[in-house]
Amino acid sequence: MSRRKDRERYLAIKNTDPNYKGFRGPDQESSSAADAPMQAIDCTVCGRKRNVTAEVAAEQADNYVCLSCLEASEQETQPLGAEGEA
Repeated sequence: MSRRKDRERYLAIKNTDPNYKGFRGPDQESSSAADAPMQAIDCTVCGRKRNVTAEVAAEQADNYVCLSCLEASEQETQPLGAEGEA
């Protein structure tokens, strides 16, 4: 698609929705989640600082576990034969 057609499509969408910021990719979260206030909190497993929403920080201040550590612990707890089964 040409740049002119892209610009025309963007302007048409912008006219119907003044808050439209353009396409940001298929795996971007909604803008409401991105606008939430963030707070740094330490993971209790690896000790790294992670930016999380203020709500999560308030709920899990003393026992926060980051997604990387959660995924690692889930992989360790899977049965040995479960990886290739369908």
